[in-house]
Amino acid sequence: MARKSLASVVSEDLLADIVAGTIPVGASLPTEAELCEAHDVSRMTVREALKTLQAQNVVRVVPGRGTYVNPVAEWTDLAPVLRSAMSGVGQAVASMQLVEVRRMFETGAAALAAVRRTDEDVDRLEHLLGQMRLAHESGDVALFAEADIAFHDVILKATGNIFVGVLFDPLSKVMREKREQTSAVHQIQMNAIAKHEAVLDAVRSGDAERARRAMDDHMVQTSDDLQHYVLGAS
Repeated sequence: MARKSLASVVSEDLLADIVAGTIPVGASLPTEAELCEAHDVSRMTVREALKTLQAQNVVRVVPGRGTYVNPVAEWTDLAPVLRSAMSGVGQAVASMQLVEVRRMFETGAAALAAVRRTDEDVDRLEHLLGQMRLAHESGDVALFAEADIAFHDVILKATGNIFVGVLFDPLSKVMREKREQTSAVHQIQMNAIAKHEAVLDAVRSGDAERARRAMDDHMVQTSDDLQHYVLGAS
């Protein structure tokens, strides 16, 4: 295995320990010698691995003292941030912050989609809403989540803006896992169907402001449902 690949393995292992809380925020990483022994690699490989984490601002080097874990809020690379969001540590906060990002992003997308959507886009949205209703009635959580995600994907594509999908794509995997979790709740499904219907009607109307408000209302409902039914906050 090439040295670069070995360094990648070491950095990934360290990141896994960090997001799992095994090496908590503010704690120092093992010494270079300890990492060399633990991973059976050279000191140069360990240094490359640490440089990767340092470049992502996951860790900071304090000369003469060691390498320390930074708070997630200071990390500057999306990949480790998403990995942290998908871990068990701080999931509640990450879930709420993800909805906040969706609200900022998708309200604008809905407004743009309303004035650029095609008849085929509307037909697709209607079909997916029908799939959500069918899944709700049959108790098929997986189908419900898939149709829900696909509905929002159509909205994003209907903007006709090539940057929208590219910017939102890195969030797709973590969104999928979160969506499957919330879709297991019967009342959340009912609320989602009603809000998606309102978004569809607004996009179909071609009224950008109406579509923006409908999506914003949907995101507010999503946040409320997440707090009440999933995170246990009333």
